[in-house]
Amino acid sequence: MDKFIAALDLVAQPETLVTLVGASFFGFAIGCLPGLTATMAVALLVPMTFFMSPIAAITSIVAASAMAIFAGDIPGALLRMPGTPASAAYVDDAYEMTKRGEAGVVIASNATFSALGGVFGTIVLILAAPTLADFALDFSAFEFFWLGALGLSCAVFVAGSNLVKGLTSLMLGLLIATVGMDYTTGHPRFTFGNVNLLEGVSFIPGLIGMFALPEILRSLLSPGSVGTVAQVTARDAWRKTWDAGKRYWSRALCGSVLGTLVGALPGGGADTAAWISYAGAKKMSREPEKWGKGHIEGIVAGSSANNAALSGAWIPAIVFAIPGDTITAIGIGVLYLKGVNPGPTVFINNGELFYAVFIVFILANLMMFPLGWLAIRIARLVLRVPRDLILPALLVLSVTGAYAIDNDLFGVWILLALGLTAYLMEENGFPIAPMVLGMVLGKIVEQNFMQALISTNGNVLGLFGRPIAAVLGGITLLVWAIPLLRWGWSRLRPAHATPRAAIED
Repeated sequence: MDKFIAALDLVAQPETLVTLVGASFFGFAIGCLPGLTATMAVALLVPMTFFMSPIAAITSIVAASAMAIFAGDIPGALLRMPGTPASAAYVDDAYEMTKRGEAGVVIASNATFSALGGVFGTIVLILAAPTLADFALDFSAFEFFWLGALGLSCAVFVAGSNLVKGLTSLMLGLLIATVGMDYTTGHPRFTFGNVNLLEGVSFIPGLIGMFALPEILRSLLSPGSVGTVAQVTARDAWRKTWDAGKRYWSRALCGSVLGTLVGALPGGGADTAAWISYAGAKKMSREPEKWGKGHIEGIVAGSSANNAALSGAWIPAIVFAIPGDTITAIGIGVLYLKGVNPGPTVFINNGELFYAVFIVFILANLMMFPLGWLAIRIARLVLRVPRDLILPALLVLSVTGAYAIDNDLFGVWILLALGLTAYLMEENGFPIAPMVLGMVLGKIVEQNFMQALISTNGNVLGLFGRPIAAVLGGITLLVWAIPLLRWGWSRLRPAHATPRAAIED
Protein backbone atom coordinates (compact mmCIF):
# COMPACT_ATOMS: atom_id res chain seq x y z
CA MET A 1 0.00 0.00 0.00
CA ASP A 2 2.86 2.38 0.79
CA LYS A 3 4.35 1.80 -2.65
CA PHE A 4 0.99 2.51 -4.28
CA ILE A 5 0.66 5.81 -2.42
CA ALA A 6 4.21 6.70 -3.43
CA ALA A 7 3.28 5.83 -7.02
CA LEU A 8 0.29 8.20 -6.90
CA ASP A 9 2.61 10.95 -5.71
CA LEU A 10 4.95 10.31 -8.65
CA VAL A 11 2.10 10.48 -11.16
CA ALA A 12 0.69 13.65 -9.58
CA GLN A 13 3.92 15.55 -10.23
CA PRO A 14 3.38 18.43 -12.71
CA GLU A 15 6.16 17.13 -14.97
CA THR A 16 4.45 13.74 -15.29
CA LEU A 17 0.99 15.18 -15.99
CA VAL A 18 2.30 17.70 -18.56
CA THR A 19 4.28 14.92 -20.24
CA LEU A 20 1.17 12.70 -20.32
CA VAL A 21 -0.92 15.36 -22.07
CA GLY A 22 1.85 16.49 -24.43
CA ALA A 23 2.83 12.95 -25.46
CA SER A 24 -0.82 12.05 -26.00
CA PHE A 25 -1.30 14.94 -28.43
CA PHE A 26 1.99 14.09 -30.14
CA GLY A 27 0.98 10.42 -30.57
CA PHE A 28 -2.43 11.55 -31.79
CA ALA A 29 -0.88 13.74 -34.49
CA ILE A 30 1.59 11.05 -35.61
CA GLY A 31 -1.07 8.32 -35.72
CA CYS A 32 -3.33 10.44 -37.90
CA LEU A 33 -0.65 10.69 -40.60
CA PRO A 34 -0.52 7.59 -42.83
CA GLY A 35 2.89 5.96 -42.85
CA LEU A 36 3.96 7.36 -39.47
CA THR A 37 3.55 4.44 -37.07
CA ALA A 38 3.34 4.22 -33.28
CA THR A 39 6.91 2.92 -33.28
CA MET A 40 8.06 6.03 -35.13
CA ALA A 41 6.21 8.26 -32.64
CA VAL A 42 8.02 6.58 -29.74
CA ALA A 43 11.39 6.69 -31.50
CA LEU A 44 11.04 10.42 -32.12
CA LEU A 45 10.45 10.99 -28.41
CA VAL A 46 13.59 9.18 -27.24
CA PRO A 47 15.92 12.25 -27.45
CA MET A 48 13.42 14.19 -25.32
CA THR A 49 13.54 11.56 -22.58
CA PHE A 50 17.18 12.44 -21.87
CA PHE A 51 15.93 15.51 -20.01
CA MET A 52 13.06 13.83 -18.11
CA SER A 53 12.71 11.98 -14.85
CA PRO A 54 12.30 8.17 -15.14
CA ILE A 55 8.53 8.24 -14.62
CA ALA A 56 8.05 11.15 -17.05
CA ALA A 57 10.23 9.40 -19.65
CA ILE A 58 8.26 6.15 -19.55
CA THR A 59 5.00 8.16 -19.43
CA SER A 60 5.90 9.76 -22.76
CA ILE A 61 6.50 6.32 -24.33
CA VAL A 62 3.26 4.80 -23.01
CA ALA A 63 1.02 7.78 -23.84
CA ALA A 64 2.39 8.37 -27.35
CA SER A 65 2.16 4.72 -28.38
CA ALA A 66 -1.36 4.18 -27.03
CA MET A 67 -2.66 7.34 -28.69
CA ALA A 68 -0.93 6.63 -32.02
CA ILE A 69 -2.57 3.20 -32.26
CA PHE A 70 -6.00 4.76 -31.67
CA ALA A 71 -5.38 7.75 -33.96
CA GLY A 72 -4.41 5.39 -36.79
CA ASP A 73 -8.10 4.51 -37.04
CA ILE A 74 -9.08 8.07 -37.96
CA PRO A 75 -7.63 8.36 -41.52
CA GLY A 76 -8.85 4.81 -42.12
CA ALA A 77 -12.40 5.88 -41.28
CA LEU A 78 -12.32 9.20 -43.14
CA LEU A 79 -10.17 8.39 -46.18
CA ARG A 80 -9.85 4.57 -46.25
CA MET A 81 -6.16 4.98 -45.55
CA PRO A 82 -5.23 3.26 -42.26
CA GLY A 83 -2.71 5.22 -40.24
CA THR A 84 -1.19 2.10 -38.64
CA PRO A 85 -1.12 -1.59 -39.69
CA ALA A 86 -3.38 -2.46 -36.74
CA SER A 87 -6.15 -0.29 -38.27
CA ALA A 88 -6.16 -2.14 -41.59
CA ALA A 89 -8.18 -5.10 -40.28
CA TYR A 90 -11.44 -3.17 -40.01
CA VAL A 91 -10.81 -0.22 -42.34
CA ASP A 92 -13.44 -1.30 -44.88
CA ASP A 93 -16.21 -1.39 -42.26
CA ALA A 94 -15.10 1.97 -40.87
CA TYR A 95 -15.02 3.65 -44.28
CA GLU A 96 -18.39 2.25 -45.36
CA MET A 97 -19.93 3.63 -42.15
CA THR A 98 -18.38 7.01 -42.90
CA LYS A 99 -19.97 7.04 -46.37
CA ARG A 100 -23.32 6.50 -44.62
CA GLY A 101 -22.68 9.59 -42.51
CA GLU A 102 -21.61 7.70 -39.38
CA ALA A 103 -17.98 8.81 -39.09
CA GLY A 104 -18.71 10.18 -35.61
CA VAL A 105 -19.93 6.77 -34.49
CA VAL A 106 -16.83 5.08 -35.92
CA ILE A 107 -14.40 7.44 -34.19
CA ALA A 108 -16.29 7.33 -30.90
CA SER A 109 -16.30 3.53 -31.08
CA ASN A 110 -12.59 3.43 -31.88
CA ALA A 111 -11.83 5.65 -28.90
CA THR A 112 -14.13 3.81 -26.50
CA PHE A 113 -13.15 0.24 -27.28
CA SER A 114 -9.47 1.07 -27.71
CA ALA A 115 -9.55 2.63 -24.24
CA LEU A 116 -11.45 -0.31 -22.73
CA GLY A 117 -9.06 -2.79 -24.33
CA GLY A 118 -6.06 -0.84 -23.06
CA VAL A 119 -7.45 -0.61 -19.52
CA PHE A 120 -8.27 -4.33 -19.55
CA GLY A 121 -4.72 -5.15 -20.66
CA THR A 122 -3.36 -2.89 -17.90
CA ILE A 123 -5.48 -4.62 -15.24
CA VAL A 124 -4.17 -7.99 -16.45
CA LEU A 125 -0.66 -6.52 -16.37
CA ILE A 126 -1.14 -5.53 -12.74
CA LEU A 127 -2.76 -8.75 -11.55
CA ALA A 128 -1.14 -11.48 -13.61
CA ALA A 129 2.11 -10.16 -15.09
CA PRO A 130 4.42 -12.85 -13.62
CA THR A 131 2.11 -15.73 -14.60
CA LEU A 132 1.53 -14.51 -18.15
CA ALA A 133 5.21 -13.73 -18.58
CA ASP A 134 6.06 -17.33 -17.62
CA PHE A 135 3.52 -18.48 -20.20
CA ALA A 136 5.03 -16.21 -22.86
CA LEU A 137 8.51 -17.53 -22.13
CA ASP A 138 7.31 -21.07 -22.91
CA PHE A 139 6.74 -20.03 -26.54
CA SER A 140 9.42 -21.15 -28.97
CA ALA A 141 9.59 -21.39 -32.77
CA PHE A 142 7.12 -24.31 -32.67
CA GLU A 143 4.40 -22.34 -30.92
CA PHE A 144 4.99 -19.20 -32.97
CA PHE A 145 4.71 -21.20 -36.18
CA TRP A 146 1.32 -22.59 -35.22
CA LEU A 147 0.15 -19.20 -33.93
CA GLY A 148 1.09 -17.64 -37.28
CA ALA A 149 -0.54 -20.50 -39.18
CA LEU A 150 -3.69 -20.03 -37.12
CA GLY A 151 -3.60 -16.34 -38.00
CA LEU A 152 -3.29 -17.16 -41.70
CA SER A 153 -6.30 -19.44 -41.33
CA CYS A 154 -8.29 -16.30 -40.53
CA ALA A 155 -8.08 -15.50 -44.25
CA VAL A 156 -10.93 -17.97 -44.69
CA PHE A 157 -13.10 -15.75 -42.46
CA VAL A 158 -12.17 -12.41 -44.05
CA ALA A 159 -12.19 -13.67 -47.65
CA GLY A 160 -15.80 -12.78 -48.32
CA SER A 161 -18.27 -14.89 -50.27
CA ASN A 162 -15.78 -16.22 -52.85
CA LEU A 163 -13.33 -18.49 -51.03
CA VAL A 164 -11.22 -19.19 -54.14
CA LYS A 165 -10.58 -15.48 -54.77
CA GLY A 166 -9.87 -14.98 -51.08
CA LEU A 167 -7.28 -17.75 -51.03
CA THR A 168 -5.74 -16.39 -54.26
CA SER A 169 -5.36 -13.02 -52.55
CA LEU A 170 -3.76 -14.71 -49.54
CA MET A 171 -1.28 -16.57 -51.75
CA LEU A 172 -0.29 -13.30 -53.41
CA GLY A 173 0.34 -11.76 -49.99
CA LEU A 174 2.47 -14.75 -48.98
CA LEU A 175 4.41 -14.48 -52.25
CA ILE A 176 5.19 -10.82 -51.51
CA ALA A 177 6.30 -11.84 -47.99
CA THR A 178 8.93 -14.20 -49.47
CA VAL A 179 10.71 -11.41 -51.33
CA GLY A 180 14.17 -10.75 -49.88
CA MET A 181 16.93 -12.80 -48.28
CA ASP A 182 16.10 -16.41 -47.48
CA TYR A 183 15.97 -16.85 -43.69
CA THR A 184 18.12 -19.99 -43.59
CA THR A 185 20.51 -19.70 -46.54
CA GLY A 186 20.75 -15.94 -47.04
CA HIS A 187 20.06 -16.41 -50.77
CA PRO A 188 18.14 -13.55 -52.47
CA ARG A 189 14.62 -14.46 -53.62
CA PHE A 190 12.52 -12.59 -56.19
CA THR A 191 14.73 -9.50 -55.93
CA PHE A 192 15.57 -9.42 -59.68
CA GLY A 193 18.97 -7.99 -58.81
CA ASN A 194 17.50 -4.97 -57.02
CA VAL A 195 19.34 -4.28 -53.75
CA ASN A 196 16.32 -2.39 -52.39
CA LEU A 197 14.43 -5.68 -52.17
CA LEU A 198 17.08 -7.61 -50.22
CA GLU A 199 15.29 -6.82 -46.95
CA GLY A 200 11.90 -7.57 -48.47
CA VAL A 201 8.98 -5.40 -49.56
CA SER A 202 8.54 -2.56 -47.07
CA PHE A 203 5.15 -3.15 -45.49
CA ILE A 204 4.01 0.40 -44.61
CA PRO A 205 4.34 1.88 -48.14
CA GLY A 206 2.59 -1.22 -49.47
CA LEU A 207 -0.23 -0.84 -46.95
CA ILE A 208 -0.74 2.81 -47.85
CA GLY A 209 -0.75 1.98 -51.55
CA MET A 210 -3.21 -0.92 -51.24
CA PHE A 211 -5.83 1.15 -49.45
CA ALA A 212 -5.28 4.74 -50.58
CA LEU A 213 -4.38 4.43 -54.27
CA PRO A 214 -7.42 2.34 -55.35
CA GLU A 215 -9.73 4.90 -53.76
CA ILE A 216 -7.97 7.76 -55.55
CA LEU A 217 -8.06 5.95 -58.90
CA ARG A 218 -11.74 5.07 -58.58
CA SER A 219 -12.63 8.67 -57.88
CA LEU A 220 -10.52 9.94 -60.78
CA LEU A 221 -11.84 7.36 -63.26
CA SER A 222 -15.46 7.93 -62.24
CA PRO A 223 -15.90 11.73 -62.19
CA GLY A 224 -19.61 11.42 -61.61
CA SER A 225 -19.00 9.90 -58.19
CA VAL A 226 -16.79 12.76 -57.00
CA GLY A 227 -18.68 14.99 -54.67
CA THR A 228 -18.73 15.47 -50.94
CA VAL A 229 -18.35 12.67 -48.50
CA ALA A 230 -21.30 12.12 -46.20
CA GLN A 231 -21.26 14.55 -43.30
CA VAL A 232 -20.33 13.51 -39.79
CA THR A 233 -23.28 12.92 -37.48
CA ALA A 234 -21.73 13.68 -34.11
CA ARG A 235 -24.94 14.27 -32.17
CA ASP A 236 -25.71 10.65 -31.38
CA ALA A 237 -22.21 9.22 -31.83
CA TRP A 238 -21.55 8.45 -28.18
CA ARG A 239 -25.09 7.15 -27.62
CA LYS A 240 -24.77 4.76 -30.56
CA THR A 241 -21.38 3.68 -29.28
CA TRP A 242 -22.98 2.89 -25.92
CA ASP A 243 -25.65 0.86 -27.71
CA ALA A 244 -22.98 -1.00 -29.67
CA GLY A 245 -21.14 -1.75 -26.43
CA LYS A 246 -24.26 -3.20 -24.84
CA ARG A 247 -25.00 -5.33 -27.89
CA TYR A 248 -21.46 -6.50 -28.63
CA TRP A 249 -19.90 -6.51 -25.15
CA SER A 250 -18.80 -10.10 -25.65
CA ARG A 251 -16.82 -9.08 -28.77
CA ALA A 252 -15.10 -6.31 -26.80
CA LEU A 253 -14.26 -8.73 -23.99
CA CYS A 254 -12.96 -11.44 -26.34
CA GLY A 255 -10.92 -8.87 -28.27
CA SER A 256 -9.41 -7.53 -25.05
CA VAL A 257 -8.49 -11.01 -23.79
CA LEU A 258 -7.08 -12.10 -27.14
CA GLY A 259 -5.17 -8.85 -27.60
CA THR A 260 -3.59 -9.13 -24.16
CA LEU A 261 -2.51 -12.73 -24.77
CA VAL A 262 -1.12 -12.05 -28.26
CA GLY A 263 0.59 -8.89 -27.06
CA ALA A 264 2.28 -10.79 -24.24
CA LEU A 265 3.99 -13.02 -26.80
CA PRO A 266 7.31 -11.54 -27.97
CA GLY A 267 6.74 -10.50 -31.58
CA GLY A 268 2.95 -10.76 -31.36
CA GLY A 269 2.04 -7.14 -31.95
CA ALA A 270 -1.15 -5.08 -32.17
CA ASP A 271 -1.61 -5.71 -35.90
CA THR A 272 -1.62 -9.51 -35.50
CA ALA A 273 -4.00 -9.22 -32.54
CA ALA A 274 -6.40 -6.98 -34.47
CA TRP A 275 -6.51 -9.30 -37.51
CA ILE A 276 -7.06 -12.46 -35.46
CA SER A 277 -9.71 -10.79 -33.28
CA TYR A 278 -11.54 -9.37 -36.30
CA ALA A 279 -11.55 -12.67 -38.18
CA GLY A 280 -12.53 -14.71 -35.12
CA ALA A 281 -15.39 -12.34 -34.31
CA LYS A 282 -16.65 -12.56 -37.89
CA LYS A 283 -16.64 -16.36 -37.66
CA MET A 284 -18.75 -16.23 -34.48
CA SER A 285 -21.02 -13.43 -35.67
CA ARG A 286 -24.72 -13.97 -36.31
CA GLU A 287 -24.50 -11.46 -39.18
CA PRO A 288 -21.31 -12.32 -41.12
CA GLU A 289 -22.87 -11.14 -44.38
CA LYS A 290 -22.75 -7.52 -43.10
CA TRP A 291 -19.01 -7.53 -42.43
CA GLY A 292 -16.93 -5.39 -44.75
CA LYS A 293 -20.03 -3.37 -45.65
CA GLY A 294 -20.11 -1.02 -42.66
CA HIS A 295 -20.78 -3.25 -39.64
CA ILE A 296 -19.70 -1.92 -36.25
CA GLU A 297 -19.23 -5.38 -34.71
CA GLY A 298 -15.87 -5.81 -36.44
CA ILE A 299 -14.71 -2.37 -35.29
CA VAL A 300 -15.56 -3.30 -31.69
CA ALA A 301 -13.55 -6.53 -31.90
CA GLY A 302 -10.51 -5.06 -33.67
CA SER A 303 -10.28 -1.82 -31.65
CA SER A 304 -10.46 -3.71 -28.36
CA ALA A 305 -7.65 -6.05 -29.40
CA ASN A 306 -5.06 -3.60 -30.70
CA ASN A 307 -4.70 -1.47 -27.56
CA ALA A 308 -4.99 -4.50 -25.28
CA ALA A 309 -2.04 -5.98 -27.19
CA LEU A 310 -0.10 -2.79 -26.57
CA SER A 311 -0.56 -3.20 -22.80
CA GLY A 312 0.07 -6.95 -22.97
CA ALA A 313 3.43 -6.40 -24.67
CA TRP A 314 4.70 -4.78 -21.47
CA ILE A 315 4.16 -7.97 -19.45
CA PRO A 316 7.37 -9.77 -20.53
CA ALA A 317 9.12 -6.39 -20.87
CA ILE A 318 8.66 -5.43 -17.22
CA VAL A 319 8.92 -8.85 -15.60
CA PHE A 320 11.72 -10.41 -17.68
CA ALA A 321 13.15 -7.46 -19.67
CA ILE A 322 12.12 -9.23 -22.88
CA PRO A 323 10.47 -6.80 -25.33
CA GLY A 324 7.08 -7.87 -26.64
CA ASP A 325 7.38 -5.58 -29.68
CA THR A 326 9.49 -2.74 -31.03
CA ILE A 327 7.74 -0.17 -28.82
CA THR A 328 8.56 -2.02 -25.60
CA ALA A 329 12.11 -2.58 -26.89
CA ILE A 330 12.51 1.20 -27.04
CA GLY A 331 10.82 1.49 -23.63
CA ILE A 332 13.30 -0.96 -22.06
CA GLY A 333 16.16 1.04 -23.55
CA VAL A 334 14.80 4.23 -21.98
CA LEU A 335 14.48 2.48 -18.59
CA TYR A 336 18.07 1.29 -18.75
CA LEU A 337 19.10 4.80 -19.72
CA LYS A 338 17.43 6.09 -16.54
CA GLY A 339 19.14 3.50 -14.36
CA VAL A 340 16.03 1.34 -13.90
CA ASN A 341 16.53 -2.35 -14.62
CA PRO A 342 13.36 -4.31 -15.47
CA GLY A 343 13.41 -7.96 -14.47
CA PRO A 344 12.15 -10.45 -11.87
CA THR A 345 13.17 -8.22 -8.93
CA VAL A 346 11.67 -5.06 -10.37
CA PHE A 347 8.79 -4.87 -7.86
CA ILE A 348 11.27 -5.15 -4.98
CA ASN A 349 13.82 -2.61 -6.16
CA ASN A 350 11.58 -0.14 -8.04
CA GLY A 351 8.06 -1.06 -6.97
CA GLU A 352 6.69 2.46 -6.66
CA LEU A 353 8.00 3.37 -10.14
CA PHE A 354 6.22 0.51 -11.84
CA TYR A 355 3.01 1.00 -9.92
CA ALA A 356 3.20 4.56 -11.22
CA VAL A 357 3.64 3.17 -14.75
CA PHE A 358 0.45 1.12 -14.31
CA ILE A 359 -1.45 4.25 -13.26
CA VAL A 360 -0.06 6.08 -16.28
CA PHE A 361 -1.27 3.25 -18.53
CA ILE A 362 -4.83 3.76 -17.29
CA LEU A 363 -4.66 7.56 -17.59
CA ALA A 364 -3.18 7.34 -21.11
CA ASN A 365 -6.06 5.15 -22.26
CA LEU A 366 -8.64 7.40 -20.62
CA MET A 367 -7.14 10.31 -22.58
CA MET A 368 -8.69 8.72 -25.67
CA PHE A 369 -12.12 10.00 -24.70
CA PRO A 370 -11.38 13.76 -24.88
CA LEU A 371 -9.15 13.25 -27.92
CA GLY A 372 -11.87 11.10 -29.50
CA TRP A 373 -14.29 13.98 -29.02
CA LEU A 374 -11.73 16.30 -30.63
CA ALA A 375 -11.31 13.87 -33.53
CA ILE A 376 -15.07 13.90 -34.19
CA ARG A 377 -15.01 17.69 -34.36
CA ILE A 378 -12.03 17.65 -36.73
CA ALA A 379 -13.68 14.97 -38.88
CA ARG A 380 -16.71 17.21 -39.34
CA LEU A 381 -14.46 19.83 -40.91
CA VAL A 382 -12.51 17.35 -43.03
CA LEU A 383 -15.58 15.73 -44.50
CA ARG A 384 -17.11 19.04 -45.51
CA VAL A 385 -14.30 19.48 -48.03
CA PRO A 386 -15.28 18.20 -51.52
CA ARG A 387 -13.52 15.00 -52.49
CA ASP A 388 -12.00 16.53 -55.63
CA LEU A 389 -10.06 18.82 -53.28
CA ILE A 390 -9.19 16.06 -50.83
CA LEU A 391 -7.79 13.70 -53.46
CA PRO A 392 -4.62 15.72 -54.31
CA ALA A 393 -3.86 16.15 -50.60
CA LEU A 394 -4.50 12.45 -50.05
CA LEU A 395 -2.07 11.56 -52.83
CA VAL A 396 0.59 13.88 -51.42
CA LEU A 397 0.14 12.39 -47.94
CA SER A 398 0.40 8.88 -49.35
CA VAL A 399 3.61 9.58 -51.26
CA THR A 400 5.12 11.48 -48.31
CA GLY A 401 4.32 8.63 -45.91
CA ALA A 402 5.75 6.02 -48.28
CA TYR A 403 8.97 8.01 -48.65
CA ALA A 404 9.32 8.96 -44.98
CA ILE A 405 9.22 5.43 -43.57
CA ASP A 406 12.72 4.62 -44.93
CA ASN A 407 13.71 8.00 -46.41
CA ASP A 408 13.92 6.21 -49.74
CA LEU A 409 12.21 6.88 -53.06
CA PHE A 410 11.86 3.13 -53.57
CA GLY A 411 9.01 3.19 -51.04
CA VAL A 412 7.02 5.32 -53.50
CA TRP A 413 7.52 2.68 -56.21
CA ILE A 414 6.24 0.02 -53.80
CA LEU A 415 3.20 2.20 -53.10
CA LEU A 416 2.46 2.54 -56.82
CA ALA A 417 3.04 -1.14 -57.65
CA LEU A 418 0.94 -2.58 -54.83
CA GLY A 419 -1.65 0.19 -55.15
CA LEU A 420 -2.24 -0.62 -58.84
CA THR A 421 -2.32 -4.34 -58.00
CA ALA A 422 -4.91 -3.75 -55.28
CA TYR A 423 -7.03 -1.62 -57.62
CA LEU A 424 -7.07 -4.32 -60.32
CA MET A 425 -7.88 -6.96 -57.70
CA GLU A 426 -10.80 -5.04 -56.23
CA GLU A 427 -12.19 -4.22 -59.66
CA ASN A 428 -12.28 -7.96 -60.38
CA GLY A 429 -13.78 -9.05 -57.08
CA PHE A 430 -10.61 -10.13 -55.23
CA PRO A 431 -10.58 -9.02 -51.57
CA ILE A 432 -7.56 -7.12 -50.27
CA ALA A 433 -7.76 -8.20 -46.61
CA PRO A 434 -6.32 -11.73 -47.13
CA MET A 435 -3.41 -10.25 -49.12
CA VAL A 436 -2.57 -7.89 -46.26
CA LEU A 437 -2.87 -10.77 -43.79
CA GLY A 438 -0.40 -12.81 -45.85
CA MET A 439 2.09 -9.96 -45.89
CA VAL A 440 1.79 -9.44 -42.11
CA LEU A 441 2.15 -13.07 -41.06
CA GLY A 442 4.11 -14.61 -43.95
CA LYS A 443 7.58 -13.91 -42.56
CA ILE A 444 6.57 -14.98 -39.04
CA VAL A 445 5.30 -18.34 -40.30
CA GLU A 446 8.24 -19.01 -42.62
CA GLN A 447 11.01 -18.08 -40.21
CA ASN A 448 9.60 -20.03 -37.28
CA PHE A 449 8.78 -23.02 -39.50
CA MET A 450 12.35 -23.21 -40.79
CA GLN A 451 13.79 -22.71 -37.32
CA ALA A 452 11.57 -25.46 -35.91
CA LEU A 453 12.49 -27.90 -38.70
CA ILE A 454 16.19 -27.23 -38.19
CA SER A 455 15.86 -28.02 -34.48
CA THR A 456 14.03 -31.31 -35.26
CA ASN A 457 16.35 -32.30 -38.12
CA GLY A 458 13.50 -32.03 -40.61
CA ASN A 459 10.99 -34.12 -38.63
CA VAL A 460 7.58 -32.53 -39.35
CA LEU A 461 5.94 -34.47 -36.51
CA GLY A 462 8.29 -32.61 -34.18
CA LEU A 463 6.07 -29.56 -34.69
CA PHE A 464 3.62 -31.29 -32.32
CA GLY A 465 6.30 -32.31 -29.84
CA ARG A 466 5.61 -29.60 -27.23
CA PRO A 467 2.28 -29.40 -25.29
CA ILE A 468 1.33 -25.84 -26.24
CA ALA A 469 2.43 -26.40 -29.84
CA ALA A 470 0.34 -29.58 -30.00
CA VAL A 471 -2.77 -27.71 -28.80
CA LEU A 472 -2.25 -24.80 -31.23
CA GLY A 473 -1.49 -27.24 -34.05
CA GLY A 474 -4.64 -29.25 -33.33
CA ILE A 475 -6.77 -26.09 -33.35
CA THR A 476 -5.18 -24.91 -36.59
CA LEU A 477 -5.72 -28.26 -38.34
CA LEU A 478 -9.32 -28.28 -37.13
CA VAL A 479 -9.88 -24.82 -38.61
CA TRP A 480 -8.41 -26.06 -41.91
CA ALA A 481 -10.56 -29.20 -41.85
CA ILE A 482 -13.93 -27.51 -41.21
CA PRO A 483 -14.29 -25.97 -44.73
CA LEU A 484 -13.28 -29.31 -46.31
CA LEU A 485 -15.81 -31.20 -44.19
CA ARG A 486 -18.54 -28.71 -45.10
CA TRP A 487 -17.67 -29.03 -48.78
CA GLY A 488 -17.78 -32.82 -48.55
CA TRP A 489 -21.10 -32.73 -46.71
CA SER A 490 -22.60 -30.39 -49.32
CA ARG A 491 -21.57 -32.84 -52.06
CA LEU A 492 -22.97 -35.86 -50.25
CA ARG A 493 -26.18 -34.24 -49.04
CA PRO A 494 -27.97 -34.03 -52.44
CA ALA A 495 -27.27 -37.70 -53.04
CA HIS A 496 -29.04 -38.58 -49.79
CA ALA A 497 -31.80 -36.04 -50.27
CA THR A 498 -32.90 -37.30 -53.72
CA PRO A 499 -34.21 -40.73 -52.67
CA ARG A 500 -36.19 -39.17 -49.81
CA ALA A 501 -37.78 -36.69 -52.22
CA ALA A 502 -38.61 -39.51 -54.59
CA ILE A 503 -40.26 -41.53 -51.81
CA GLU A 504 -42.36 -38.55 -50.72
CA ASP A 505 -43.51 -38.01 -54.32
